Amino acid sequence: MSARKRRVALYSPGIVGLGHMRRHLLIAQALANSPLELVLLLIAEARQAGAFPMTRGLDCLVLPALCREADGQIHPRYLDVPTADAVALRSKTICAALEAFEPDVLVVDKLARGALGELDLTLRSLRHRGQTRCVLGLRDVLDEPEAVERDWTRRSEQQVIRDYFHAVWVYGDPSVYDPAVEYRLPDDITCKLRYSGYLDQRLRLKFADAAFDPLKALDLPAGNRIVLCLVGGGQDGAKLAEAFAAAQLPPNAIGIVVTGPFMPQEVQDHLRRGAAADPQRRVLDFVPEPAVLVDRADQIIAMGGYNTVSEVLSFEKHALIVPRVRPSREQWIRARRLAALGLIDMLEPHELSPAALGEWMRHGPRPLPRARDLIDFDGLTRLPVFLEDVLASSPMPLDPSVKGCLA
Repeated sequence: MSARKRRVALYSPGIVGLGHMRRHLLIAQALANSPLELVLLLIAEARQAGAFPMTRGLDCLVLPALCREADGQIHPRYLDVPTADAVALRSKTICAALEAFEPDVLVVDKLARGALGELDLTLRSLRHRGQTRCVLGLRDVLDEPEAVERDWTRRSEQQVIRDYFHAVWVYGDPSVYDPAVEYRLPDDITCKLRYSGYLDQRLRLKFADAAFDPLKALDLPAGNRIVLCLVGGGQDGAKLAEAFAAAQLPPNAIGIVVTGPFMPQEVQDHLRRGAAADPQRRVLDFVPEPAVLVDRADQIIAMGGYNTVSEVLSFEKHALIVPRVRPSREQWIRARRLAALGLIDMLEPHELSPAALGEWMRHGPRPLPRARDLIDFDGLTRLPVFLEDVLASSPMPLDPSVKGCLA
């Protein structure tokens, strides 16, 4: 066992859109292509996982999907079973898989205890076996401080971090938003934080399927400006997509909306009917690697998720961000901070209208400061170094009072 390649598992809770999985997939690809010799297992929940480009040494375990409604309630996205049954299925699957995989490191995205506490069993099992170091990965912004404090207290997140996690990686730049300060984290949690910087999304092009160019199938006129509308997974992006579809495009522009796989079917159908009658419009439902589109776009109108905004900044695009404000204000906070730096334009959700979008598009791209001159984007370079440090540390002491998940 001492001569085997190091094993790393990455868990993404999913629930809303594809952001968690896409972020962890990019991290896994960067780790797999680093000098470290690794075997990587990505644990995700989206059916679309099989469509994403993988890299050698990386595979994916797909869980039954959960869905969060606008009121915050969580239920199975597809399975017609009680939520508790779906979470139990996910929890036992994760625990059994990791007992078999025996990772040296488990990287958990955002939620220390997983969705609805589904990692509790796994964390106890890994602590009992005494071989795995656990890392919590956090995006730049979680939510408003009061909401984070309330949620972390309710879920005992800080105590779980103390008991089970070696390190907390923050995929952001503290000069933009510092979780330690904003969320008033205690010293024993703050000392585990390591700031990687933002993740440079240009690396996605390296792993994109070279044979797949989403623009080839759209039959675009030569020389036209491309305005791209992105709404993440699409679950809560209908208002933005419909406003974009009704906005007046500049005469020399082609408007492309990517609905995402979770947008209600009736909204997708309505958008497609409109595009069929308008030579300036195109609709895509799902693109395995949207960075290919972002790279080619002249202007972008989008929601304010971490991946989308990071792509906008990585490719230095002129973007108008219309952030989500419910049930979390994470996107709104991120957009406000970046707009204050002059890196994006921001439209408050209550100001969203076809006229507002049309006016912004009409003015065309404007000169922007280079994001890399203002923000640290070296996250994907630092994470292999962070991982080496974690691997060099000792696992948590054995806890013989806790049994494994299959005991």
